[in-house]
Amino acid sequence: MNIAIPGAFLDSLERNALKGVKVTFINMPIREQAKPNNPPAGPALLAARLREYGAEPTIIDLNIYRIKDAEAERRGLELGRSLNFQEARGLIGRTLAKAGGQHLIGMSGLITTLSWQTEVARIVKDLDPDAILVSGGGLATQFRSALFEWIPELDAVSHSEGDDVVLKIALDAKAIRDHGFEKAYAAGRLSPFFLEMHENRPRFLYHGGRTPNLDALPYPAYDLLLQDVDGFPVLEEYLAAPVWGGSARNSSATSFEMKRSISTISSRGCPFACKFCFRGAQGERNYGVRSAQDLANEFMDYQIRYKVDFIGLMDDNFMVSPKRITELADLLEPLARAGDLRWGAHGRLDEAADLRPTRGGGYKMAEVLRVKEMRRAGCIYIGFGAESASPKVLDDMGKGGFMLNVGLEKIGGFEFPRAMTQGMRNTLEADIHGNCTWIMGYPGENLRDLQTSIGFIRWQQDLVTEGLKAGTEDHDKAIASINTSVFTATAYPGTEMFQHPKVRKVIGEVFDLKFDPKTHQPVADENFRQYVLELNDATKMITNADGRPLNYSDMTDDQFVEVREMLDARDLDGVLGL
Repeated sequence: MNIAIPGAFLDSLERNALKGVKVTFINMPIREQAKPNNPPAGPALLAARLREYGAEPTIIDLNIYRIKDAEAERRGLELGRSLNFQEARGLIGRTLAKAGGQHLIGMSGLITTLSWQTEVARIVKDLDPDAILVSGGGLATQFRSALFEWIPELDAVSHSEGDDVVLKIALDAKAIRDHGFEKAYAAGRLSPFFLEMHENRPRFLYHGGRTPNLDALPYPAYDLLLQDVDGFPVLEEYLAAPVWGGSARNSSATSFEMKRSISTISSRGCPFACKFCFRGAQGERNYGVRSAQDLANEFMDYQIRYKVDFIGLMDDNFMVSPKRITELADLLEPLARAGDLRWGAHGRLDEAADLRPTRGGGYKMAEVLRVKEMRRAGCIYIGFGAESASPKVLDDMGKGGFMLNVGLEKIGGFEFPRAMTQGMRNTLEADIHGNCTWIMGYPGENLRDLQTSIGFIRWQQDLVTEGLKAGTEDHDKAIASINTSVFTATAYPGTEMFQHPKVRKVIGEVFDLKFDPKTHQPVADENFRQYVLELNDATKMITNADGRPLNYSDMTDDQFVEVREMLDARDLDGVLGL
């Protein structure tokens, strides 16, 4: 089933259609080793949407808590541990007791939250068995109806974007509560997303399409996060944690600090087709953007409302439209000049380079550079998903295209894509900090390919320290501003990488996964579930019970493990010396 909400449904929906409907969203914990720094935008956006039609939403954010105790110390979690299942049950129970019986309870989270969603589903069905329980977000979008097998307590799965379909889900939940399933179904109220009856319970599979106008959506309902049921200041904890930077404990190094920050999203979907990336939860390949005016309004609202000194745009493709960048610069330049606005975004190095091939085989630079316009608008940070500096690996990843069409540049014994080197130079000259993220172990990558990426990192360090005396505070700070962490290539279901013959072979051997010979899709058995439970955000090397790593590269397992250990210890010279 792949039916989107029709425009007629929204046009006919009265503004009080969901009056009295109670909805709770539960956000799952992620990245226990880092301090939570991004408030749950997805649940907050859906809550704001529901309120437009009279619903009464609540958000339970299980991700914000970091408890410092003996258990956290034993596990080496310096910042504290997440809640355990018993503690989460207590928090959910206290919240639901205060909010009252719910029509709808939604669980949100990435594919890495399968274990949490499995347990929370049991908790919810025990505490509020009459509520419709739905899973949405990344996990639901990747597995869709198959998720019913792993989380049998689910009443519904909602995949893709939820801004409009959440209204239909809430309306269905209201109809079932008001009329009972049989009468609501017979009256046609539950069409078209009813899937089947299973053990005398109805199941629904909802498809969320793109809302017609992203600018028309309300801003996230972050006021629902001001404090939890126990008085804990959830939102303030997020605002006080840097979105990016060294203290954020993520791969986004910065050359500056922030005291209060918040994040938002400027676009949905992705116009590119990187083979390792899954974009289902953010609009698949259907790329759409918010206007410069809408973004500027949100920036200024957050500055006034939350007193932030930095705003981070979390979507990967802010830089696609030069026209929107210039429009934003025209709107924000007065604030930027006054030093009242700082923000950051993500983009591609070829967009920062702004080089175009010429007929004679050369290239020329755009007259108006995107990075300079971004700086005019107050931007001081751009995150680049470089992934690799090896032309061969970039091509294998599906990132070759624009990244390689202006040739290579020889530097320090390596040949780097000119789009990458010029993109970094342009960014630095625009007085913007450029941060690159990296991946090791992609199918077909050999040691020399990986060393090329490490060589690029070293070149970045040379670039930012040019003219600075070694050993000085400025020099050391510049070195520290260059990201040296490297992710491990992780095969997420639903990506083209997951279909790679070597990936299927290695996963089949290491985790005993079975694949359908016709579709090459994995069989959703217990072995596949165990593999999904092992997934995280690519910050670790995945091994099976016998210690064999998932190594898709052309390096031997021993060399792969050796290199991974060197990178974890930030021993870049050791890798270059192999």
